[in-house]
Amino acid sequence: MEKYQEIERSIITKYRKDIWSKFVKATQEYELIKENDKVMVCISGGKDSFLLAKCIQELQKHGKVHFDACYVVMNPGYNQKNLDLIIENSKLLNIPIQIFESDIFGVVTNLVSKSPCYLCARMRRGYLYNKAKELGCNKIALGHHFNDVIETTLLSMFYGAEVKTMMPKLHSDNFAGLELIRPLYLVREDAIISWKKSNELNFINCACRFTENCATAKEDSKRLEIKNLIKKLKKINPDIEHNIFKSIDNINLNCVLGTTKDGKYKSFLDTYDA
Repeated sequence: MEKYQEIERSIITKYRKDIWSKFVKATQEYELIKENDKVMVCISGGKDSFLLAKCIQELQKHGKVHFDACYVVMNPGYNQKNLDLIIENSKLLNIPIQIFESDIFGVVTNLVSKSPCYLCARMRRGYLYNKAKELGCNKIALGHHFNDVIETTLLSMFYGAEVKTMMPKLHSDNFAGLELIRPLYLVREDAIISWKKSNELNFINCACRFTENCATAKEDSKRLEIKNLIKKLKKINPDIEHNIFKSIDNINLNCVLGTTKDGKYKSFLDTYDA
């Protein structure tokens, strides 16, 4: 048995409960992949996106829904070492990647000296949508997982002053007919880490040019701050992540001061005396 076949088998056997079943559940429950879809799977080089690619491949082989998929790596200006590792892993995992070039890191470096992440993310998203259109895809799959959802929710509350979460799928505002999906939505990060270690895989942790030479960049990030907070809270309540997730799926509109939809704010007072 080839190495990639062992890795594939581990997803649907050893990690059937923690990865495969949750991947399939999210795909079905949130209707992420439908008959005759063409999905562009985005691979950044990290553990999450490579696992996503393998799960999509397995779904094509074993699922009941017929769909097409292509596996795309956007090179925003990775150093050669990181790019080589992405190529090596794609061969090891038997993923037929397409690499396309962009100079996002270079452009952002020239335009922004501090806090480049927002501009970089927007530019990356634009390049990916354009590539999906070029390939005739109607969906773009990203590797965000359960913990990303929880952390994003708390980041929005603590630093954005709003209750806002990462959705399992989104229609594009600027590219008609394109939809962004997150099939690993219910898969926890510790399961992904375990899968990586069990199969002795080595992925890129962060290929960002702005942080690769900065020893403190990761430690200072707000997301890491939230990760550490959740770890502390789990010692008090092991169900904290589950409860946060369920709370955004169970919002009691009778007990909130106000809501915003499509940019329009509505106060509880608007209907209080009705």
